[in-house]
Amino acid sequence: MPGAGAANGQSSLSLSTAAARNLATTTKSVPQMQGITTRWLLRLLPWVEASGGTYRVNRRLSYTVGDGRIDFASNGERVQVIPAELGELPALRDFDDEAVLAALAGRFEQRQFAPGEVIAEFGHEADRVYLIAHGRINKIGAGKYGNDTMTGVLADGQYFGEQMLLQPDAIWEFTAKAATVCTVLALPKQAFHEMAGQSPTLASHLENVRERKSRPQDQHGEAEVAVAAGHAGEPDLPGTFVDYETSPREYELSVAQTVLRVHSRVADLYNKPMDQIEQQLRLTIEALRERQEAELLNNSDFGLLHNAAPAQHIQTRSGPPTPDDMDELLATVWKDPSFFLAHPRTIAAFGRECSKRGIYPATVDFGGHQIPAWRGLPLFPCSKIPIAQGNTSSILLMRTGEDNQGVVGLRQTGLPDEYEPGLNVRFMNISEKGIISYLVSTYYSAAILVPDAIGVLENAELGQEAD
Repeated sequence: MPGAGAANGQSSLSLSTAAARNLATTTKSVPQMQGITTRWLLRLLPWVEASGGTYRVNRRLSYTVGDGRIDFASNGERVQVIPAELGELPALRDFDDEAVLAALAGRFEQRQFAPGEVIAEFGHEADRVYLIAHGRINKIGAGKYGNDTMTGVLADGQYFGEQMLLQPDAIWEFTAKAATVCTVLALPKQAFHEMAGQSPTLASHLENVRERKSRPQDQHGEAEVAVAAGHAGEPDLPGTFVDYETSPREYELSVAQTVLRVHSRVADLYNKPMDQIEQQLRLTIEALRERQEAELLNNSDFGLLHNAAPAQHIQTRSGPPTPDDMDELLATVWKDPSFFLAHPRTIAAFGRECSKRGIYPATVDFGGHQIPAWRGLPLFPCSKIPIAQGNTSSILLMRTGEDNQGVVGLRQTGLPDEYEPGLNVRFMNISEKGIISYLVSTYYSAAILVPDAIGVLENAELGQEAD
């Protein structure tokens, strides 16, 4: 066979590489898959054995009544609150009269505020409940020496002024000032109390809520444990007991499954140098584990982003995630936090903000990996944390472990035909077409043992400010 030089009219002096490859063995890699990630959350969560397929989280009795998020329906520029969502307001939690809720929803007035405009002013009468449909609002309080201090940020789905529903003489405890263009829905106090006067069910519900709130409770809303301290002599000591929730939350193990199919001819004849079933199974398990991590974060029933207590959700103060925001997040999980978790692009945005301030966060060694850290806590990347419309994302901070009253993963081991902990591969059948089928299943869930085990920094903007 002519060599490469023959094409130029020259005779070949040796065997060409193209011809030589016919006698050579090709060195091959195992099948590659771009969707495989580091899956730090699966590595970092302590896994608890849920032997019965269900895990119950027992807690102390809490009198805290509602502090959730509110969803809206929009029709063009018109925004309306979904009536059932009003049950997220503390005074209306568990109130199920649909007709009254619908009537209340119809009395909300849509209002727009420009950046810098004052919505409510400190010390004035709280005459409205405000629901934030879109935008960011700064909470500004009065400092000790008369200066203004920013005490927090409210954003989409949050609300303020809810104390007016139970206390007609309530006053604003902070000044609410629009940080961006804001669309809010406002319910006037007069309209609400007119409804309470017309609806016996609503009036009775409000009275029950007031009675519950008057019971002794600690700063966390849990039933107070009466303790005497600092006394002298022989006074009568208080009697007490620790009450429990009568209907504690139970987590059932979820499942991710697929049926792996391999033709018997492929499994029989094309098995060297790599086992075809083994490679098919390896990549299938990788895909299941990726889905498992995504569900642990995003599942509406047990996902960490959806189950973090609303009081543990905080907003960025200026848009992008800054060192100040990360310190504020640390204040929500201050009891022995374990690690941060964020999308890689969010970590990059945080790095830019640090660079602007001349701050260079340290790294920590984790199993040979150099992980960026803030205040000594590693900041692990996770691509399963969603990037929302508007180019924003979230950062999670959590405390882990049962002994720490933290976040735990749930699984069951010792399954029939178990291939990995909590994952089994079961032979199903060989079809009349010679196709071998395997059922691949993984069982999992996650539980937040107490609300302050996890905090979420929301609406972190990822883009750079345009010139």
